[in-house]
Amino acid sequence: MKRIIAWFTENHVAANLLMFFVLLAGGLSAINSKVEIFPETTADKVSITVLYPGASPAEVEEGVLKKIEEAISGLDGIKEINSYASEGTAIIEAEAVKGWDIDKLFDDIKSETNRITTLPESAEQPVIKKFVFKAPVLNVAVFGNTTISTLKDYAERIKDDITRLPGVTQAEVFGVSEPEISIEIPEHNLRKYGLTLPQVADLVRRWSIDLGGGEIKEGAGYILLRAKGKKYTAKEYRDMVLIGRPDGTTVKLSDIATIRDTFQDAERGSRFDGLPSVGILVYRIGKENALTVAREVKEYIENLRPSLPPSIRVDTFGDRSEILKARLTLLLKNMGYGMVLVVLVLGIFLNRKLSFWITLGIPIAFAFGLYLLPFYDVSINMISLFAFIMVLGIVVDDAIVVGESVFRKREEGLPHFQAAVEGTMEVAVPVIFSVLTTMAAFWPLLLGTGVMGKVIKNIPIVVIAVLAGSLLEALLILPAHLSRTRLPAKRGRKEDFINRCLSGFIKGPFQRFLNAALRWRYLTIAVGISVLLVSMGYWIGGRIKFTFFPKVESDRMVCEVTLAPGTPYSKTLRVIERVERAASEAAREADKLRKDHSLPLIRYT
Repeated sequence: MKRIIAWFTENHVAANLLMFFVLLAGGLSAINSKVEIFPETTADKVSITVLYPGASPAEVEEGVLKKIEEAISGLDGIKEINSYASEGTAIIEAEAVKGWDIDKLFDDIKSETNRITTLPESAEQPVIKKFVFKAPVLNVAVFGNTTISTLKDYAERIKDDITRLPGVTQAEVFGVSEPEISIEIPEHNLRKYGLTLPQVADLVRRWSIDLGGGEIKEGAGYILLRAKGKKYTAKEYRDMVLIGRPDGTTVKLSDIATIRDTFQDAERGSRFDGLPSVGILVYRIGKENALTVAREVKEYIENLRPSLPPSIRVDTFGDRSEILKARLTLLLKNMGYGMVLVVLVLGIFLNRKLSFWITLGIPIAFAFGLYLLPFYDVSINMISLFAFIMVLGIVVDDAIVVGESVFRKREEGLPHFQAAVEGTMEVAVPVIFSVLTTMAAFWPLLLGTGVMGKVIKNIPIVVIAVLAGSLLEALLILPAHLSRTRLPAKRGRKEDFINRCLSGFIKGPFQRFLNAALRWRYLTIAVGISVLLVSMGYWIGGRIKFTFFPKVESDRMVCEVTLAPGTPYSKTLRVIERVERAASEAAREADKLRKDHSLPLIRYT
């Protein structure tokens, strides 16, 4: 070890190149790293969803669930299978064994499911997906004094425009019921053409089909056959032929029925600022940058507003990237304040030049940590930023010990080069072990499993990487800088005065207290155990609360109103409007008492 330290100390160019490489690599890694609000995780599960229109839960279980369960239950890598049957829908979830390749399991399940040929004819094609965490970034509200259908049409167009923006690939419309095609047939029309309602329903069902046709073996594989004829709009049903006569005339569905595009639950909806609304949720996917996604969407919305009709308005809300920006700002502020405080404190107790080189270890250690993050699939997110902020307070401890040791060797009269090498070697072993013990304290967090384990692993990876960078800087880069710095052979008047005061306290009151504690060692141990027991008693007795996620103040207020079952939708809407008016009135009264009127107290409801 001494040879390595001495080589870097003597060849300061190599030490500087190492420093610049770490800073450059860390900076490039920070620029190219994935920036997200929360770490992206997968639940190591594969889901299979099959729509079976008109089927009861029992029919779904017999016709779909049992057949798929039998097909995939023998596959390797499946820990357990959970199935759910509801009216018209079958959902099967297969959880992978810990450490199993989820992509391979997905391919195996997809292959086995597609080979099933005995599913009911009216069942739709199975939809197979891996559980992937989608990170929502912000919401867009499309609202106005118009119909829900109009708002939904505009929301769909805006969603398509958003997904075409650079840096944005996924968004979805929410806040509106699922679309439905309403076919209303008067009774006299049925009698007129000699039809019954079940006959028409059967014809409609056959008109819109998506059926599996089995498979054909071809060489080493299989060709899957499927008839696709699903209809999705009222317009497609209007030309459906119900009766064909010998003379060539026909009776179409539109001749006997009123066909409309509508929604499954017309008495459900959302409101924004007191008006009917439809929402768009924008996600960050893959390596997209959450801050870039939010900026692109907001710029698009600003440019879109002038082109909208007066009855349609659009706004953004629930911007989660603001939290990420606040955490980034906090990290940069803390780093700046920390560097200033380190310079000031070390400048008082040691030397200004020495304090500068020690403080330089903070950005070097952080850059080294940023450089390593992509290798361990860690992004810049709320959890990793928390880890950076947490490690900020201990990142220069080893550099302070090395710097003080080198400074003491200079006071003993050693030349700069020899003082740097001897001072570093004198404390190298305890410094290494102190850093390793800190790393070891965070190591168990890497052993967590499940979704929470994948999230928490961001903390130990960041802490260990930054501490490794700090150790590298303290043992190889710092001695090279100190060997070229003209450190004085003795302390200045100010540093000497402070050192005498500190030494006086250590050799005076502190040493007397220490001697008494050692003399009455059993009493000292008893006091320590008593403090431990009292602390444990506070926790066991419930005086100190335990919670995994502490409650924090939110910037949102939620008002829930529960009405009696069967309350008409019109009455529910009137109650909601009263709550909205009350919130607006309270905000106006509060705004009169506020000194800062740059932003309203309530941005939106």
